Amino acid sequence: MITGPQMRAARALLGIDQKTLAELAGLSVPTIQRMEASTGNVRGVVDSLTKVVAAFELAGAELIGEGSVSTAGGRGVRLKVPPARH
Repeated sequence: MITGPQMRAARALLGIDQKTLAELAGLSVPTIQRMEASTGNVRGVVDSLTKVVAAFELAGAELIGEGSVSTAGGRGVRLKVPPARH
């Protein structure tokens, strides 16, 4: 699974905009915008999700799922358990 915030963070780490991600994934910019607007797990066509994950991987970003271990080297950012909102 991938989340909208995770997509935005991966793009920021790669220094690419939504248009570039759309081109890398072979999707439209509105599709990327819709995916990134998701507050939780991105829902959509499995093929589109697969294309986005593959595009990030090819561009050099590893998407790490909750509770997963990163086996690749390199720098990155991982979100801890979100702080409670008061």
